[in-house]
Amino acid sequence: MTAGWRLKLTSWFFLLCAGILIYRLFYWQVLAGSRLAVLAQTQQQLTIEVPARRGEVLSADNSVLVTNQPAYFGYLIRGEEPFPADLTKTLAKIISTEANSATAEAALAERIDDLALNWIPISRQITEAQKVQMENLGLGTKLWFEAEPMRLYPEASMAAQLLGFIGNNKQGKLSGQYGLEGYYQTELSGRPGILLQEKDAQNRPIVTGDWQQQEKKDGLNLKLYLDRGLQFLVEKKLAKALEIYGAKAGSVTVMDPYTGAILAMASFPGYDPAKFGQYEPQTYLNPVVAQAFEPGSIFKIFTMAAALDSGAVKPETICDACSGPAKVDKYFINTWDNKYYPDSTMTEILVHSDNVGMVFIGNKLGLPNFLDYFKNFGFTEPTQIDLQDESVPEAKLVKDWTFVDLATASFGQGFVVTGMQLLQAAAVIANGGELVRPQVVAKIISPEREIAFATKVEHRVISQTTAKTVTQMMVEAAKSGEAKWVGIKGYQIAGKTGTAQVAVGGKYAEAKTNASFIGFAPADKPKFVMLVTLKEPSSSPWASETAAPLWFSLCQDLLNHFNVLPAGSL
Repeated sequence: MTAGWRLKLTSWFFLLCAGILIYRLFYWQVLAGSRLAVLAQTQQQLTIEVPARRGEVLSADNSVLVTNQPAYFGYLIRGEEPFPADLTKTLAKIISTEANSATAEAALAERIDDLALNWIPISRQITEAQKVQMENLGLGTKLWFEAEPMRLYPEASMAAQLLGFIGNNKQGKLSGQYGLEGYYQTELSGRPGILLQEKDAQNRPIVTGDWQQQEKKDGLNLKLYLDRGLQFLVEKKLAKALEIYGAKAGSVTVMDPYTGAILAMASFPGYDPAKFGQYEPQTYLNPVVAQAFEPGSIFKIFTMAAALDSGAVKPETICDACSGPAKVDKYFINTWDNKYYPDSTMTEILVHSDNVGMVFIGNKLGLPNFLDYFKNFGFTEPTQIDLQDESVPEAKLVKDWTFVDLATASFGQGFVVTGMQLLQAAAVIANGGELVRPQVVAKIISPEREIAFATKVEHRVISQTTAKTVTQMMVEAAKSGEAKWVGIKGYQIAGKTGTAQVAVGGKYAEAKTNASFIGFAPADKPKFVMLVTLKEPSSSPWASETAAPLWFSLCQDLLNHFNVLPAGSL
């Protein structure tokens, strides 16, 4: 190769290198300039989130049910000197209970041993006392704290499943979980403040550096319809009833039938929201809105209302099939006590809680009409109550219903509903025929204004005439039915017992039942509608001997609370 060609190749080589260099400079300075600028800024800036004050939850009388107390997020910053050898054990003892100290120590040791971590989280929700203990360890600038809210429950575990708690979400951030805390997370949490500040190579803020700030916006307060005195009373009597009747679980819900306002809602077993981590997760769920069951005989009032409202039967209609078991397809349906009442009226069928009579009514009503009223009473959809954990079973498709299903459903078996759905439906009869949405929160309160929730009437289900007729039937059922021995003299009370066998392995277990009682008082102008449920009481399988006594005991207290005088007392 001649000298000329070598010179040309060398020149082309340098030209190629220059072209590549120019392209790379163009790429880094122009094409990727914006991205690199942002990256450089994030490497030079420390982002600090300033937690907003979480809103409080107040009862109807402005008593505080949930508030905040001082708490901190603690973290370590690695320095030139190593951490003390026993630091993990010491911190674990401070931030954990004796039961989970070993777990906390192992997790903390793993983070400290990871030399790639310059910024090492210790724990969230550190109390003031724990913070002081850590500060006394002499760690100096290696130990840092950020203020963050921690929930305080002045009434301890009262209404825990209704209120919910604060825990880590899937992203590891503190967030409302279950109940009101979960449903109103956005309103309660507010908006955190953001502080952008220059930092040094050790990830520490430069005091004299540039900084930017977005102001925090504190959360809003919630004022409930919940009556604190009633809630305390309901929980006390429910706990005693579980002990007396040997029930596995139970719940009581009290609602204003005209507005849907939840006045009290109690369920056991419960938990302490301040120590929720020490309880099984299934206790977090509010069974009134999250667990479904076969309603049993309390459902008979809705079948009766549908048949009367549609004109399928009249109060004076005589059951000509009530002299013995009802044959449906290849099955025979008996009465609950194997007693039969020939030529019963509609009221007598309800008083006797007659399954055979209800099959007669269901046949008169017909499957299409039954399904229409089933839907209109709200049994196919969530009630839309303002609690996060409401969950209802998927309704059976219309095409899948059979006449055998109609027969069993007429007296409350073969399908499941929630307690909240039952209570909403009972309020239809109590208030004159309208389906009203249940509501826990009465107002959302900010420093500037109060936003009150208006009563939400979904639609009319039955006529006022039908509602009055069924109410009088329920009055007679409460006065003359199997639970008549626990009635309250001087008051007209509308109610109905319900005893439903528990399905186990696809079959009904004879020894296991769910007992319930639903009703309202005074019957002519109700102050409340109330549902009591007891799961598998061991003292007696019958609601008339378990759920009914508890219901009437609470009813007397509620009548006194609302200053309702007995008839003839004036």
